[in-house]
Amino acid sequence: MKYQKRFRLKPGARARLADQDPDCTGGLRDKSEADKPMRRNIERLSELQYLLYAEGRRALLVVLQAMDAGGKDGTIRHVMSGLNPQGCRVTSFKAPSATELAHDFLWRIHAAAPAKGEIGIFNRSHYEDVLIARVHGLVSEKVWRARYGQINRFEESLSKNNIRVLKFFLHISKAEQRKRLEERLKDPAKNWKISPADLAERKWWDAYVKAYEEALSRCNTGEAPWFIIPANHKWFRNLAVSQIIVEALEEMDMKFPPPSFDVSKVRLS
Repeated sequence: MKYQKRFRLKPGARARLADQDPDCTGGLRDKSEADKPMRRNIERLSELQYLLYAEGRRALLVVLQAMDAGGKDGTIRHVMSGLNPQGCRVTSFKAPSATELAHDFLWRIHAAAPAKGEIGIFNRSHYEDVLIARVHGLVSEKVWRARYGQINRFEESLSKNNIRVLKFFLHISKAEQRKRLEERLKDPAKNWKISPADLAERKWWDAYVKAYEEALSRCNTGEAPWFIIPANHKWFRNLAVSQIIVEALEEMDMKFPPPSFDVSKVRLS
């Protein structure tokens, strides 16, 4: 079974994260069984990126969302390790600046959308505006509820303009999050990755689960599907995400453009 089909949230289905096992490894016993297909996916992604760039007609947008310590950075570092940086752009969305707040919430998102021939990767995204904005009451309920429809229309517009959208929720358990946060506290090389705010956010876990479930359910469309990726095991998370991206790019059936002249008549001196 294709990983796209296995981990995609079914259209019209209500997301229930409690029903999704974050420890799932797709039947693989350990990391050693994932090493070979992971290497193959990295090589294939490099080939497909080159083809995407050469064709120059379409783009790919990968959206990564997760709880704190969910593995967004690690996914980018491992899955995208074989890509040519010239055709790939990673955008991390932090708290909006004063200029960004002066515009609609999608303004900064649209500006970061990939150009034709490129792969764009969002580390967090427009979904923060129905997640943290909802959990912490940064805007009224009337405002954040209206954003679901606005997001769907925005993603539909991207799709109609030849940007393939793949959205991944990296699903970890609360116990796994605690383990990862403790590792960051103990390891001097990882201390910089944690702040008191990260620790304080844990008390909002249930509220974030509720917010994620509604966002996943209401913004899961044919143009921009959600994939719920079991992410307690980093090696399987990387394999699943890479496999889905490979499958999606192969489905695009990209072709090299024809040469602009008759190359058979060229004779080099």
